[in-house]
Amino acid sequence: MKKICSLSLLLLSAVLYVLPADACTSGIFTGKATPDGRPMLWKHRDTGELDNRIEFFPAGNGRAYAFLGLVNSPSQDGEVWTGTNEAGFSIMNTASYNLQEESAELEDQEGAVMYQALGKCRTLKDFEKLLDKMKKPRGVEANFGVIDAEGGAAYYEVHNAGWTKIDVNDPKIAPEGFIIYTNHSYTGRKDEGMGYVRYETANEITHQAWIRGEEFTPQWIFNRLSRSYYNALLGIDLKKNTDLLPEGWFVDQDFIPRRSTSASIVVKGVRPGENPELTVMWTILGYPPCGVAVPLFVAAGADQPDYVLKSADSDNCRLCDEALWRRAQVFPLKRGNGKNYFNYRKAMEFIGRLSGSEEYNFQLAGKLLQEQYEKGRMDKQAILSLYRELKTEEQDKR
Repeated sequence: MKKICSLSLLLLSAVLYVLPADACTSGIFTGKATPDGRPMLWKHRDTGELDNRIEFFPAGNGRAYAFLGLVNSPSQDGEVWTGTNEAGFSIMNTASYNLQEESAELEDQEGAVMYQALGKCRTLKDFEKLLDKMKKPRGVEANFGVIDAEGGAAYYEVHNAGWTKIDVNDPKIAPEGFIIYTNHSYTGRKDEGMGYVRYETANEITHQAWIRGEEFTPQWIFNRLSRSYYNALLGIDLKKNTDLLPEGWFVDQDFIPRRSTSASIVVKGVRPGENPELTVMWTILGYPPCGVAVPLFVAAGADQPDYVLKSADSDNCRLCDEALWRRAQVFPLKRGNGKNYFNYRKAMEFIGRLSGSEEYNFQLAGKLLQEQYEKGRMDKQAILSLYRELKTEEQDKR
């Protein structure tokens, strides 16, 4: 009892602070770190905009490449928050809070930068040229994660006046072949910024898995990171301590998934020399413990699954709406400080109920991808057939 009381007091003393509006957890895994030699780009999005969806942008109207992007609902024209294009160029960001000395006249342009990059860039070098040509101030204070179809993989710590490249392929920087980022930059002001506990949590989980020889895949990322209830500072994992608090209530503090989480995306790229259209964007819309991952391909063009696109009767998409409905049962308290608490038992109940559908999707897509890897191209009709077979509902509703 004393242990529980002490832990509760520690958490209560830490909970009453304001979360930054945009605070994400992310990672880049090069081919060196993955079992099949294909890189991965992960973004676990935290934002005040919980409604989001996927949108397909065709080439034209100033865009050299077609691309898929995560957008807010309703969307802001010319903004994307994670995406991949037909050239195999993929990008995401996390807000940084230790690069800028002073706020500038122009701010929060990260979504616009990623929209431009997806429409214009094929390689990391193209992105660097885009950054150099941008008017200053850029209106940006962020860490941009980028992979391309030529094996490039890097973070760019970007602010109004300049940028620094953190090359994930450099063994001196990333000896294991991966890097985790949250809401501070390595080259920024020391001990400032945000997301240090989440960084330690994600970094510890990933490094321990690497030591044990676990295979890094999109499914591993979703299950071990996007749906983790481990807190590195407290040394507690709610998934392994389900009886810690019998009613299931806990403080929503510094876990990777939290009340501000709106999506989690893993872009799995290609090996150098492979066809870029083999790139797949695994997407969970909404709070990840309450959502189902589905694979999306730029090669399908505008024929993406209707449940990830704008609905006919609203700006939102069905997949996100359903996840938010479940999330409301995980975060049901509204009065006073109730919003700072969540029911982890209910969250894990949804994880269990949705796991069968997601496992089915990974197996089905894995079979298709292996066939397409051998052919060296993506067959659109095969993708559309896959889309029709994917499962998005809870097991007890099928």
